Amino acid sequence: MLTDNEIKEIEAHCLENRRNIIEMVYEAQSGHIGGSLSSCEIMTVLFHKCMNTAPKGKQTPDYSKRDRFVLSKGHVSPIYYSVLAQLGYFEKSELKTFRKLGTRLQGHPIPGCPGVDVATGSLGQGLSIACGIAIALKLDKNPAHVFVLLGDGELQEGSVWEAFMQAPHRKLNNLTAIIDRNRLQIDGNTECVKGLDNLAQKIKAFNWNVIEIDGHDINQIYEAIEQSKKSEAPTAIIANTIKGKGVSFMENNAGWHGKAPNKQDYEKAILELS
Repeated sequence: MLTDNEIKEIEAHCLENRRNIIEMVYEAQSGHIGGSLSSCEIMTVLFHKCMNTAPKGKQTPDYSKRDRFVLSKGHVSPIYYSVLAQLGYFEKSELKTFRKLGTRLQGHPIPGCPGVDVATGSLGQGLSIACGIAIALKLDKNPAHVFVLLGDGELQEGSVWEAFMQAPHRKLNNLTAIIDRNRLQIDGNTECVKGLDNLAQKIKAFNWNVIEIDGHDINQIYEAIEQSKKSEAPTAIIANTIKGKGVSFMENNAGWHGKAPNKQDYEKAILELS
């Protein structure tokens, strides 16, 4: 369990990340706010407290043993870039170049960006990629762990369930899938578009270790991720979240899936996050 000081530190990082998300998408007038905000605590805890990372300039001879991360829901790159900047992969000032011509911070992650191993964007592919990385690490007897963040809407892709089948078959206990279960996608509620419930039972049926948590509770996120590292089976963490979390008029509003704020919305959001 994290200490009170560690929790306060993560809360401060999350607040900064939320402001960065709003500012990046507003400045670019393009990007995905809702899912970036819902996965804020997940990404912040994962990178700051759970993953073995190696920012540029801090690489060691054991760099190959660093943990790997795949952002399957690649459209929420704003939270990814904000966390990477906090860890020193690049200067925070570079966040202002988000989605600008020639930037390393594209709308969807590319390996040309420091800290990014995998290009993502086409939904439904990230878990398969993570399985491949996990298999390669096993073959190399590399102790590194693979983490992948998925959106719940992309679980409607058949390729995801092929990967859910593959991971236990290959005994990939070095793989943790985190699902941002905010129940909203671009077309509305996931259960109206193509129902996923009871999601935990479905994934368990594929022989995964499944943990269900409050995806905004810092301690629950930390404990679930740490527990997943000790599992003898691949682990799926279902993180129940609120889309647009942290900005009142964006919360539980599918309209903010991929919408940029105007000046009035921007100022109101930043004021709430002050």
